[in-house]
Amino acid sequence: MSFSETTRTRAREIIARYPADRSRSALLPLLHLVQSEEGYVSPAGVEFCAEVLGLNKAQVGAVATFYTMYKRKPTGDYLVSVCTNTMCDVLGGQKVYDTLAEHLGVGHEETTADGKITLEHAECLAACDYGPVMTVNYDFFDNVEPQAALDVVEELRAGGRPMPTRGARLCTLKEMAVQLAGFADERDGAVADGGPGEPSLRGLRLAEQHGVSVPGFDPKTPIRSKAEADRAAAEAKAKAEAAKPAPAPEPAKTAEPAEPEAATGSTAPDVKAPDDKSPQVRTAETRQPDASTPVPDAPGIKVPVDGPAPAPRDARAAEAAGVAANPPAGDGKPAGDAAGAQERNLKEAESGTGADGADPADASGTGVRK
Repeated sequence: MSFSETTRTRAREIIARYPADRSRSALLPLLHLVQSEEGYVSPAGVEFCAEVLGLNKAQVGAVATFYTMYKRKPTGDYLVSVCTNTMCDVLGGQKVYDTLAEHLGVGHEETTADGKITLEHAECLAACDYGPVMTVNYDFFDNVEPQAALDVVEELRAGGRPMPTRGARLCTLKEMAVQLAGFADERDGAVADGGPGEPSLRGLRLAEQHGVSVPGFDPKTPIRSKAEADRAAAEAKAKAEAAKPAPAPEPAKTAEPAEPEAATGSTAPDVKAPDDKSPQVRTAETRQPDASTPVPDAPGIKVPVDGPAPAPRDARAAEAAGVAANPPAGDGKPAGDAAGAQERNLKEAESGTGADGADPADASGTGVRK
């Protein structure tokens, strides 16, 4: 498939968001971008992403198959996901799914004949306090019951766009993929609706009821830009440094007498000889020294060193002996794959006798012919 010029322009814009030596970080939004044109990530979409990022198709495919939001086969305009994980299942999620599957005549990751609805099981939609939940293109329908779910899909098939319980107005999967690629939803009033659900506000309500608040926090404080915040932090740090009292001068130190040289005459720190250790520990430390092992010239320690390297003529002689003892197999066949043995085995199989003249069908192991 040849992707549109709009898609190619958007691809260049996505790649420009990242440093030149980190362009492969653009792969996730690019996969959403190709899905916005085709409705799924096709082999052509994988090839397109690999081409614009300078990757191979295996690298792109590995990412596309890892995340469930990238669909690998054509998907309907509306992806209906029903949570059937533990909490929602207990509350009736499986019944909602079964009702939709029977009504639509499709199963998991299957699409209706009109191309409108793709149905799927979902493993936890992270909304347990609203269960059972269903999403349409990742927008939530909370506390859903079988009949309510049927009403939603029928309205979708009729061309309507029911309002989610939480979130903005519904859009198609392709329109959603454009947003996931990092572009704004251009529909008029697309994000004008929606709002948080009551369970999400429960913590805030309890905080207000019991007078719990963050010390010194004013909710009307405007959010500063990063540059303003960095400047304010630098000014606060400078004020703190200026307010610090000047450090008092340190008293002059008297010279301390030098420690006498170790009686052993070693330049290393005086450590206890390891003779008190077991032979096994001492041997292990000698073979594999670590930070706690006494230094090499401490008393009682001797670190082994490698012996002299073999002379070149000795190495050549050993190599020649190895080559002579391991002749390469002829005709590119594995060692031991001799034609004579094969012919003998074929003749024995045709005559019905083994190498010792016994009938192969004789299971007694006696080797006596019948």
